[in-house]
Amino acid sequence: MLHRTKGIVLHSIKYSESSIIVKIYTEIFGLQSYLVKAIRGPKSKMKPGLFQPLNLLELVVYHREKKTLQSIKEIQLGHPYHTIPFDIRKSSVALFINELLYKSIREEESNSALFEHLWNACMSLDSEQESVGSFHLVFMVQLTHFLGIMPQLNFSVQEPFFNVPEGHFQSHRPDHNIYLDAELSKELYSILKTPIEQQSSIKVKPAIRNQLLETLIFYYKTHLPGFKGLQSHMVLHTVLS
Repeated sequence: MLHRTKGIVLHSIKYSESSIIVKIYTEIFGLQSYLVKAIRGPKSKMKPGLFQPLNLLELVVYHREKKTLQSIKEIQLGHPYHTIPFDIRKSSVALFINELLYKSIREEESNSALFEHLWNACMSLDSEQESVGSFHLVFMVQLTHFLGIMPQLNFSVQEPFFNVPEGHFQSHRPDHNIYLDAELSKELYSILKTPIEQQSSIKVKPAIRNQLLETLIFYYKTHLPGFKGLQSHMVLHTVLS
């Protein structure tokens, strides 16, 4: 049966000399795998460039329940990126976001709120005219809400220490060393409260930004089953410093 849906490209792998399998997070079916045949042929209507990571797509797809591989009938860009491919800072952030989504999203069912959030975040990254130095941090903490692992927003003068394994702020230093001190906890709380459209208002030193990123990755590994960590964040440490 044919369906029209939006989609966000997360990953693609070679299937044969002329075909690929693409993982796309769709608006109406969640995460799906699509077999795209004859993609490299001269007459192919589905060019490889359409399936670049984080591309926003408009799709007409065939969908059959319980089928491992679906297929695409029609495809076009839903929003051609104007700045991300040409700005190394934005493209590095996009690479990080793409890896984060690929390794954290497992939903094979519709989640319209999450899809809308991701689509709008990609649009915001492309249209941002100021700094994107904290974009990945704000994106990462906002995603925890949709994954069901969001930290408690209980930071205060009386509770200034963020306990990473417990996911909340508390009044005293924990018995372990997996926590943020008062200064870093305050920065994290500021990020937790900031909308993605206002991320440029967050001004932190590169060393603090890097430490917060490492903490958030560890937070994901601790609270999200199956999450093994990331690799692209090392690029951010260099590009955004």
